[in-house]
Amino acid sequence: MNFNALSKIVIAFFMMCATFSVNAAEIWVSIKGNDGNSGTKESPFATVHMALREARELRRLKDPSIKNGIHIIVMNGTYNLNQPLFVRPEDSGTPESPTTIEADANAKPILSGGLDIKNWKKTTTAINGLKQGIVWVADAPKIADEIINYRQLWVNGMKAVRAKSTAGNLMDRILSWDKETESCWIPYKDKSVKFEQGMEMFIIQWWAIANLRIKNIEVKKDSARVSFEQPESRIQSEHPWPAPWISKNNGNSAFYLNNGISMLNEAGEWYLDKKNAKIYYIPRVGENLATAKVTVPVLENLVKVEGTLDSPVHHFQFKGISFEYSNWLRPSQQGHVPLQAGMYLLDAYKLKEPGTPNQASLENQAWVGRPRAAVEVNYANNLVFEGCRFEHMSSTGLDLNKGTNHNTVQGNLFKDIGGNGISLGVFSEEAFEAHLPYSVKDERVVCSDELIADNLITNVANEDWGCLGIAAGFVKNLTIEHNEISDAAYSGISMGWGWTHTENVMQNNAILANKIHHYAKHLHDVAGVYTLSSQPNSRIEENYIDKVYYSPYAHDPFLWLYLYTDEGTQHFTVKNNWIPIQKTLKNNNGPEGNIWQDNNQFVSTSIKDNAGIRAPYASLKKAVVIDATWGLQEMPQSVAIELVGKDFDIQKIKSTIKGFRIVGEELYQWEKHLVIYGLMNQPERVKRKLALAFPALEIKIYEKPIYNFQNFERCRASKPASEWDNIVLTANLVEDPKMQQEYLDYHTTQFEKWPEIAKGFCNADFQQLQVFKNGRQLMLIISIPKGENLDKLNPKTTENNPRVDDWNALMKKYQTGIEGTKPGETWMFLKKI
Repeated sequence: MNFNALSKIVIAFFMMCATFSVNAAEIWVSIKGNDGNSGTKESPFATVHMALREARELRRLKDPSIKNGIHIIVMNGTYNLNQPLFVRPEDSGTPESPTTIEADANAKPILSGGLDIKNWKKTTTAINGLKQGIVWVADAPKIADEIINYRQLWVNGMKAVRAKSTAGNLMDRILSWDKETESCWIPYKDKSVKFEQGMEMFIIQWWAIANLRIKNIEVKKDSARVSFEQPESRIQSEHPWPAPWISKNNGNSAFYLNNGISMLNEAGEWYLDKKNAKIYYIPRVGENLATAKVTVPVLENLVKVEGTLDSPVHHFQFKGISFEYSNWLRPSQQGHVPLQAGMYLLDAYKLKEPGTPNQASLENQAWVGRPRAAVEVNYANNLVFEGCRFEHMSSTGLDLNKGTNHNTVQGNLFKDIGGNGISLGVFSEEAFEAHLPYSVKDERVVCSDELIADNLITNVANEDWGCLGIAAGFVKNLTIEHNEISDAAYSGISMGWGWTHTENVMQNNAILANKIHHYAKHLHDVAGVYTLSSQPNSRIEENYIDKVYYSPYAHDPFLWLYLYTDEGTQHFTVKNNWIPIQKTLKNNNGPEGNIWQDNNQFVSTSIKDNAGIRAPYASLKKAVVIDATWGLQEMPQSVAIELVGKDFDIQKIKSTIKGFRIVGEELYQWEKHLVIYGLMNQPERVKRKLALAFPALEIKIYEKPIYNFQNFERCRASKPASEWDNIVLTANLVEDPKMQQEYLDYHTTQFEKWPEIAKGFCNADFQQLQVFKNGRQLMLIISIPKGENLDKLNPKTTENNPRVDDWNALMKKYQTGIEGTKPGETWMFLKKI
């Protein structure tokens, strides 16, 4: 062999080695692999754990193959975990060389914390009066001779229902709650429900639920006294917010009992009999337990990314990985009584003498713990979760808790989540009272500079109904943008904690261009976007919020909102959010105030079009969950309620109607006529409440206007004003029924036969003009841009528009003054109170 030929062979050999060196940074995993293999595509590992260990070794040895990163490529299939995947500081990459756990091309690898239950058989005995064979049974799996415990079960990916005392979506109502004995009375007409060890009570209280382990049930005729295990028994009866609710108007707290074989009687229900090591299930229509995939969760935590303050995990990525089936057992072990957002109370009580150094009027104390999450992250930065799926979780999906920063969560699916879809930041340390502002000496502890974008979060909070799509506590520089949230039991996004106006670590947070719809399925006191406490330079802008579920269990059926700045909120700009009506609440906001601007249905339609998930993640929208069988809240309508009498107690009137959450509520008066005007639901209920409070007054409702001019419908060249002033006038129609009908006919056809009238209203920049009728009496509402003057605007209706004068002259013959007007007086202005 000559020298030149030898040189070519040597060069080719080194080129091959260099190529292999680059490709060696690929570590492959397959369900057909073996952890004794080399980790190549041809000889893959069987577990991601082993692949991560191999990546750790490459970093330890500074292998040259890792120069451009390490790719742990996971092939298609389900990888059942027997312990969480633990990502350590030693697993960290660099900006140039990140470590990525990613799906193979066109693959859907699943890291599962579940266990499949097989060998189902029809029962050979009748259970609870059901025919033999209706109920199926399987052996309950064990580990180390201990039965595996769990609170959820899925059949072919669809969650089953833990056997409970009520049918379908129905719930009963408690009768009373006795704080002294830490017990409650409930209706107990169905004597087939028997007390069993392990039974629980699920109860709704305002904006949260509670899971209470039952200690005993004492039956007395058609009711029963229920007592509970500790520690939840004391906490449930001592904590003031949120507490069991007793209401004559809207019903007491809703509840059901669950986890007892005597309650197993409905298709889709299951029960774990720990004593006899059996699982029972009643199949739904179309389910065949002989072939179905029945899965129970085992691991509470599937992935744990855990660094330290000085040695965080960094530059690590998950792409295209599915995380499925997580367990959560605390409610079965210690009960679950949350304060808010799923953060459960460790201790809570009412103060005998209100006041703390931070808040002079504070009347309660609370300390909270944090639920487990399928994927938990602490002390980590520059992580990426992209194109992943979080499904079938018993509690939180993804939790970026403490010491996390500059992480990106983008283009992921969060679906069928028991708690919060995503949690971010500390919600008070366990030793830290929940109403204190969170301040730290080392800013590295704070969850900051995170990006949560283009994720679909759907069917969330389906176990703990008080959880959210995205829940952020004490965070700063957080951006939540272009996500879509649907089918949520409570609110869409919450940001902030502490209920305090005192400055703290929170600042520069942004909630931008999210699409939030079909929320508030089970609870009330809800909003598409909700905030707490002081957050300087923070923004809520260009979100699209619509479609609110109707909850049959709500104590306050009118307390549903689109935007809700709650206690202590300050330094926010709330701007250009598309909402159908201005149903918002500013509750005890901070003294520094917030900027509200253009939050209504009149903002640019581009806001609706641009909100939500962007390319290249738009395909996620195919997985949106909307429960078409669940009702929606009716939109409040314009209504005027007139009180006729004398000596009006204005404060008592306002107090009486407060609970009806009238949008844009305003009061107007002329002599013995007082009018309440605004957007409201169920005006008859409002009337009944007023009649009980003021039996001497005549009360009349004006709804469904006979004429309704709306600027945004008729004045295409103009943009409606964001804020209005309303002018309220009243008059009578003449007594002649024929002429009354003529008046109605004119108004019914005015837009078609008298278009000049609407043109005149447009010229005058009237935002709205509504005419209501009750009997002969008319109520006229003219809405003009806030700060404008009717005397200035009204002449513009007739400029170069003489037919308006003709109309006004024509209408005069149909109108006359109400009782108390002087001769020649017709329309009377009511003065705003």
